[in-house]
Amino acid sequence: MFKKLGPGVLVAAAFIGPGTVTACTLAGVGFGYSLLWAMLLSIIATVVLQEMSARLGVVTQNGLADVIKQELETPWVRVVVIGIILGAIVIGNAAYEAGNIGGATLGLQAVFGTSFSAYYPFIIGGLAFILLYIGNYKVLEKVFVLLVMTMSLSFVLTAIITRPNLFVVIKGLLVPTMPDESILTVIALVGTTVVPYNLFLHASLVGEKWKNKKDLKAAKRDTFISVILGGLVSISIIIAAAAITNVEVKNVMDLAKGLEPLYGSAAKYFMGIGLFAAGVTSAITAPLAAAYVANSCFGWKVDYKNIKFRSVWILILALGVFFLSFDIKPIEIIKFAQVANGILLPVIAIFLLWVVNKASVLGNYKNTMLQNILGVAIIGLAILLGVRSIFKVFGLF
Repeated sequence: MFKKLGPGVLVAAAFIGPGTVTACTLAGVGFGYSLLWAMLLSIIATVVLQEMSARLGVVTQNGLADVIKQELETPWVRVVVIGIILGAIVIGNAAYEAGNIGGATLGLQAVFGTSFSAYYPFIIGGLAFILLYIGNYKVLEKVFVLLVMTMSLSFVLTAIITRPNLFVVIKGLLVPTMPDESILTVIALVGTTVVPYNLFLHASLVGEKWKNKKDLKAAKRDTFISVILGGLVSISIIIAAAAITNVEVKNVMDLAKGLEPLYGSAAKYFMGIGLFAAGVTSAITAPLAAAYVANSCFGWKVDYKNIKFRSVWILILALGVFFLSFDIKPIEIIKFAQVANGILLPVIAIFLLWVVNKASVLGNYKNTMLQNILGVAIIGLAILLGVRSIFKVFGLF
């Protein structure tokens, strides 16, 4: 599957998960079109950072963690930095995994009701474990991807059907505003779009598809098109959700109201199947991504059936199920996952910006002045949002 699809498509697929549906729906319901600028900014940030990651992978034919290790000459600094990267990825992916399983749980609740909700996370976790352990999940994953794509198309059509005021939509995209109580939602929108582990995954996957520096143009085109299309779906979800009035989103039934203009009373089942597909697909890929990062950090160079490799994805999967077993609402877990990603983003982005500026790594393909300006601006904004969200959580702002 990886050989047939461009890595950019897989990066964009991370957008269309339960976290995206939830965060964008909450943004639309709670703040109308006023946070569209945050999604547009997130799309631009994703394009900039993922292009850097893809360029690094194509030119060096190594993963991001491999390059960072090579460029850190002082042993203790190398150990500390790799420790920070591993910690960030494990924490981020564990939170993300809980959100993925939580999203699939919401889907099952929509289709089968809430009577057996306590067992849903274990059922989904068990299914993901079996598929990961056997490794024969590609056919099933294609079915899931088809369902998620159908749900994405549904949101685009719904956004059109709701006939939004184009002037207000354009204003929401281009004029940044921060309504009261919106900071955590903004962080969630950033976290669901600019996914830190995708920077590692992208750098590794491009090396499998493209082996020559002449392929840089193809890699960039793949990144730009995929990310922009994924962003269009996210924007459509916000626009569709903005048509929901006088509803506080507490469960999947409320989320499904965003699709009612297109599907009517069947919306909850369609949303349920879509969320289940998005959740299970992501519940498989997120642990795998963490395992690939660990593979690079520790220099194992092992395949996916090796016990070391398996132990990493089992840990992430177990943590995801564990976080959901505390009787916390899945929607709350999903929101936390996006906030955690938003906070971890600047840590990973700083390391990426550092290595793509080294002539010893990329030679003539290192960052231009414009790329550096954009990169520093993105990191600065990510740090500002992260600090504000921490203050908000602890009641200091």
